[in-house]
Amino acid sequence: MKRQNFSSGAVWEETVGYSRAVRVGNTVEVAGTTATNGEEIMGKGCVYKQTRYVLLKIEKALQQAGATLQDVVRTRIFVTDISHWQEVGRTHGEFFRTIKPASTMVEIKALIHPDLLVEIEASAIIT
Repeated sequence: MKRQNFSSGAVWEETVGYSRAVRVGNTVEVAGTTATNGEEIMGKGCVYKQTRYVLLKIEKALQQAGATLQDVVRTRIFVTDISHWQEVGRTHGEFFRTIKPASTMVEIKALIHPDLLVEIEASAIIT
């Protein structure tokens, strides 16, 4: 099967050696995605805005790889403060309410920048 790598141009992609998304066959994996736009953090201080921005970035990465949100079968959500689970969950629901992928949300100690509140990964299978 052919492998296709998709870049978002994030500053860390070259340094760390990863792709925003990878497609192999009909499977697309989207890397952990945060609310960064270049060096700027979007929605600073607001977990709802950050989550929304992250899910829009994931949707764009999926589209680059020939998939849609409808193809998502799994999401993994990492939050720096689990007390924000309802806001994060509400935002996730705005994108996935009818799709209902398998999903996990866990609290982690920190992300790559102290102003980042949430990071999300997604797995999709194109049918």
